[in-house]
Amino acid sequence: MTAQAGGAIPLQCRPADRMAQPIAEVRAERRRLRALRSGLDPAARSAAEAAIRATLARLGVFRRGRHVALYLPMPGEVDLRPCLDLARGRGSLVYVPRIVDGRRRRMLFSPWTAGAARRTNAFGIVEPAASAGARPVIGLDTVVLPVVGFDPDGNRLGMGAGYYDRALRRRRDRGAAWRRPRLIGVAYACQQLDRIPASPWDVPLDLIVTERGVIVPRHDPARRHHE
Repeated sequence: MTAQAGGAIPLQCRPADRMAQPIAEVRAERRRLRALRSGLDPAARSAAEAAIRATLARLGVFRRGRHVALYLPMPGEVDLRPCLDLARGRGSLVYVPRIVDGRRRRMLFSPWTAGAARRTNAFGIVEPAASAGARPVIGLDTVVLPVVGFDPDGNRLGMGAGYYDRALRRRRDRGAAWRRPRLIGVAYACQQLDRIPASPWDVPLDLIVTERGVIVPRHDPARRHHE
């Protein structure tokens, strides 16, 4: 795998009490990282995805009775579709994102069951057609999500639409006793950056899985809940 990443995103500090639109540096870095992962050699990509899926299986993510959210990949993202059947086979209850309000950029997590009706959303991603059984993020044990970039502190750079940010916002409640769900980001190793400045609405990842193994983010008391 020849692609290289690294570096930091130079962001200006700005007050933010809402989810602001990405500034030029973030947009440029997002484009660079997407191009980087899209340019991976197909054989290396396939081997990396297999390694990531095997690591998730070893982590015990797909345990019987667990409510686990996966995702259906956009082009360039790590393909976890084989994990859908693996998780169900191990007795997990599997969910995937489903957009419920495109204007407000809201999504829930709907059950993914064999033979259920599907639809394609505005981003070209297949999702469950029915909303029955959909859960908010706090109704899940684990959420496995794709990232465009990540850093050693567990900060992530997403696609920029803000759907995951809004879905995960309850995790920012420092007064809450619960820690659900566990957030696991998946990416290729070349997507790692030295530093991604965190915004007030960001929720850090609990783990990151790449083809090289598991990254446990450095604990930053100012950014994380007490576990």
